[in-house]
Amino acid sequence: MATWTLRRAARSLGVLDWIRVAVLLLGLVFVATGALPAADARASVDRIAPLLLFLFAVIVLAELTKQAGVFDAIAQRMARAGRGGYPALFLLCVAFATVNTVFLNLDTTAVLLTPVMLALAARAGIAALPLAMTTVWLANTASLLLPVSNLTNLLASDRVALETRAFAARMWAPQLAALAVTMLLLWVFFWRRRMRGADRYDPPPPEPIGDPVLFWATGGACLLFIAAILAGVHTGIQLGLAAAAAAVVAVAAFAVRDRSALGPALIPWQLMVFVTGLFLVVPTLERHGLDEVMRALVGTDDGTGGALRAAFAGAGLSNVLNNLPAYVAGESAVAAGHRDQLLSLLIGTNVGPVITPWGSLATLLWFEWCRRWDVRVPMRKFVLTGVVLAAAGCAAATGALLATG
Repeated sequence: MATWTLRRAARSLGVLDWIRVAVLLLGLVFVATGALPAADARASVDRIAPLLLFLFAVIVLAELTKQAGVFDAIAQRMARAGRGGYPALFLLCVAFATVNTVFLNLDTTAVLLTPVMLALAARAGIAALPLAMTTVWLANTASLLLPVSNLTNLLASDRVALETRAFAARMWAPQLAALAVTMLLLWVFFWRRRMRGADRYDPPPPEPIGDPVLFWATGGACLLFIAAILAGVHTGIQLGLAAAAAAVVAVAAFAVRDRSALGPALIPWQLMVFVTGLFLVVPTLERHGLDEVMRALVGTDDGTGGALRAAFAGAGLSNVLNNLPAYVAGESAVAAGHRDQLLSLLIGTNVGPVITPWGSLATLLWFEWCRRWDVRVPMRKFVLTGVVLAAAGCAAATGALLATG
């Protein structure tokens, strides 16, 4: 019986699931063979413990909020506001995703906005892929303006010695350039008439709330989580505790009203496995030459050439590993005082991770939601369009940074 269950579970795994498991197994092999000392492995796991708490809690919160109908209600209002016109709906979705990413951070956009977009597609009877791609692209490319928009920005803020207003004053032009490129490519690749397959859509009629108690309890829990972020909760452990507190509220509401929703399917094991494996593999690579590779890629020039090299090196390594370790490795390769080069590296690790599913945590979270909503993402198109966005977005944003420096 146990063997049959394991075989059945194995058959249910997709390609990305096997990649996640393989990354964890590789990390464990590194620890077992001594390629990564046990002390370093423990330190790395301790470092990501708050992140794992955040991932677990925020996925549970968002999943229960979806089941309570909150995302469907928001989607209905967005669809009606667009009045059946795709250009208006496109601008609404872009504005919503951009504001959410800038002020709340890219991971919140991936977790809370992706279900809204997918529910919008279902309610309005339109293709899900344009709405989904709007979310994942803007979750990454709209994360340049403020330190809180992306964890890499927080990592960089001390090194570049810029407070929030000064940081925004330096990054507003790169942010506008990245947004302009993203909007253009979203329309060309996903939103224009030939891609979306219709001239207009039919706004869905209003629908009654299924269970008002669950609706308002889970909606209120999400608002509490967002309020905690706005109040300045941005460190890993604080974010994890804020998300956990909000998730407890949602779970308590379902425990009273609908216990059938509280099952093992809520647990985002795929993400937990991948992130744990990633933070075992990357430290091993850093011990065996990754830092030297980044120094060779980034170079020592603080001019235009050095800025472009840093941006594209950061984008490339982000898609190979992940944008967080890519920024950390790149930062150590940038000479002290090379602020433009460091900010260009930041552009690369923010705008660039749109090619592979593991390029950023936001992209991983987005893929998790697409899996849960049974939305098929054509990997070939995802990768090829991501290459165009990463190249054009990094070039445009870096150029804007240098032009306004």
